[in-house]
Amino acid sequence: MGMKVVGDAMRVEAGLRGEMRYNEPMARHVSWRAGGVVDRAYLPADLADLRGFLRKLPGTEPVCFVGLGSNLLVRDGGLRGTVVFTHWALRQIRLENESGGHGEIYAEAGVAGPKVARFAALHGLAGAEFLAGIPGTIGGALAMNAGCYGGETWDIVTRVNTIDRSGALHERTPAHYRVGYRTVALKAEGGRRKDAMKSNAKIHPSSFIPPPSEEWFVAATFRLRPGDGEESRKKIKELLTRRIASQPLGQPNAGSVFRNPPGEYAARLIEACGLKGHAIGGAMISEKHANFIVNAGGARAADIEALIDAAQSAVKQKFGIELEREVRIIGEAA
Repeated sequence: MGMKVVGDAMRVEAGLRGEMRYNEPMARHVSWRAGGVVDRAYLPADLADLRGFLRKLPGTEPVCFVGLGSNLLVRDGGLRGTVVFTHWALRQIRLENESGGHGEIYAEAGVAGPKVARFAALHGLAGAEFLAGIPGTIGGALAMNAGCYGGETWDIVTRVNTIDRSGALHERTPAHYRVGYRTVALKAEGGRRKDAMKSNAKIHPSSFIPPPSEEWFVAATFRLRPGDGEESRKKIKELLTRRIASQPLGQPNAGSVFRNPPGEYAARLIEACGLKGHAIGGAMISEKHANFIVNAGGARAADIEALIDAAQSAVKQKFGIELEREVRIIGEAA
């Protein structure tokens, strides 16, 4: 069975089993439910199909990997190039080596964080409970060292699998990366990406791909300590209860917009500037949690970005602190 094509445009090449879409609205694929279209979107059938797709893709084509879009804003003018949606295909999760009570869980990039947390608890392994509070996929969690409630993704990573532009697979360990608070970069070649992530500038989407080899995470193996499944499930339930109580989960949002500055909380700084409930167009700084921006109805990406800029400006003026974005903004203005 060949590649399925949706929409009007040229085919990449026959022989693929995934689905190619053209002029795909990214608002369908990001948790803010706002933003423009991407020229091409590919939904691979599996990892082998993804390898074939990358091998056939023109070398000049910009590529962006997207999971559940829970940390992403695509500007209203859309995105040039191709987006690969990992959560449609990279869904394998399994228990691997067990020794001395410890265990390893292999999870592909399209698996959601909460699923890994529940899987670990099911197998009596502890240390992954915090992943229940991360709404995105493992691929996204690896790319930004996502964390919450005292845990961070790379604290439990023992190795990762990546794919490069040629479709070749690589196995790497944490020693290959510079890992920090919400930042991850290959030691040998991640300088430009690290600089881009630290900047609040409006950056081309290719800045989020580690140059020059262009590798993306396709799986990770997590090493976890022995635990009590019932205790882990209780911890997960408590964590989710706290999340429901403190975050505006009933409205489209992308989680924490800004990283917490050293010794401070971004939410406290934004609230101290009187911005809770402040709205621009259909976007609003949440009245429940000031480090969240919600789509209150019909928000454009430009509305959300304007609120991000307003919060940064207000905090800089009042406290002299430069808030750094945790969310990624890509694409072109309308």
